[in-house]
Amino acid sequence: MTNKVAMIVGGGSGMGAAAAKKLAADGYSVAVMSSSGKGEALAKELGGLGFTGSNQSNDDLKRFVELTMEKWGRIDALVNGAGHGPRAPLLEITDEQWHTGIDVYFMNVVRAVRLVAPVMVAQKGGAIVNISTAWVGEPASMFPTSAVARAGLAAYVKLFADQYAPHNVRMNNVLPGWIDSLPQTDERRTGVPMQRYGTSQEIAATIAFLASEGAAYITGQSLRVDGGLMRGV
Repeated sequence: MTNKVAMIVGGGSGMGAAAAKKLAADGYSVAVMSSSGKGEALAKELGGLGFTGSNQSNDDLKRFVELTMEKWGRIDALVNGAGHGPRAPLLEITDEQWHTGIDVYFMNVVRAVRLVAPVMVAQKGGAIVNISTAWVGEPASMFPTSAVARAGLAAYVKLFADQYAPHNVRMNNVLPGWIDSLPQTDERRTGVPMQRYGTSQEIAATIAFLASEGAAYITGQSLRVDGGLMRGV
């Protein structure tokens, strides 16, 4: 594989950074964006393009896409990570906090896809992978705004697949369970059939697969990578 380009939004640390490293190792030229500046530093290490900005800003995302296109002229893969939204007892979550949760966990994807999908349609191919959560199908009270917003993301990926599969542009969600970039506790670990936390590298490998030609017939899916944690069929 040569001359393929991957954009990672929210790639400064954790699963996003691991995805950037894996895609670079697989031969992609990588563009990495984060709000912290860590994405810019990582991109420099990987010989790619770094940009500091927010995935809650249409202007920042537009500039990031423009810089990527100016440098390489194409976008073959887009990885959308997210930050952390509000958490509180359900009836104590304010209107503002619900809106923030939607911004963090759903609109981050909508904004980036709105800009990148037309590029992929024009070049007759591309893959988008969104980092979601294993709890999207079995909502947990510990992640209320995430569970609600990402249920919407599960619907969005289906709507996108219906419309853009004919253009050879694919979108899938990765659903991580307890991953080592999160605080570890014995109680959480013993609740996982595999009896361990997953690694950011395992999520990155799944992302890289879904972006690859090996996954060319996979779109509109939400793939659990959770060590067997979720029991829903």
